[in-house]
Amino acid sequence: MRARPAPPVRRSVAPTAGACHPGAVARPTEREALLASLQAQRAHVLSAIDGLGESQLRGSLLPSGWTPLGLVRHLTIDVERFWFRVVVAGEHLAFPSDDEVWHVPDDVTSGGVLDAYRAEALASDAIIRARPLESESARWPMTAFPGTPDRDLRGTVLHVITETATHAGQLDVVRELLDGHQHLVMTDFAGPAVG
Repeated sequence: MRARPAPPVRRSVAPTAGACHPGAVARPTEREALLASLQAQRAHVLSAIDGLGESQLRGSLLPSGWTPLGLVRHLTIDVERFWFRVVVAGEHLAFPSDDEVWHVPDDVTSGGVLDAYRAEALASDAIIRARPLESESARWPMTAFPGTPDRDLRGTVLHVITETATHAGQLDVVRELLDGHQHLVMTDFAGPAVG
């Protein structure tokens, strides 16, 4: 009887991107996925108001009185700046009152508001990239939000994604009321009623 040859030695090697599926792309890290989601919501905000005239940006269609430009300023100051620069990074910054945030003065240009939003988003992204997602907040705003549990950077990013997406949806509705423009059309509701 002949001896069988020894089986080949198999090494365990992690497949590289595309090794199993040609053309496959490596999955993003959790941080990259969170940043991509946040950046997509910010882009949605800006696209919802792109092409609106000055009077449309500064006018309100709602009983609450907020304007598209005021909402972007709120996202800049109360969301991006507050949550990332103050809460996460611990910066000590002065803030205008809510009324000053939501009501954009006539001497502040719409371009200035949009540029400030873009700049604050870049600052936020740098903060997100510089810290572990598990890192705790440098300054938790207990006086502003009593009873709210402290959250790590991951939780703060998720909160800001949610708030930005909510406001993007509000801007979509206002935009449709202003000029009929729709961000995403899944179904034609203008056709005949079914029933």
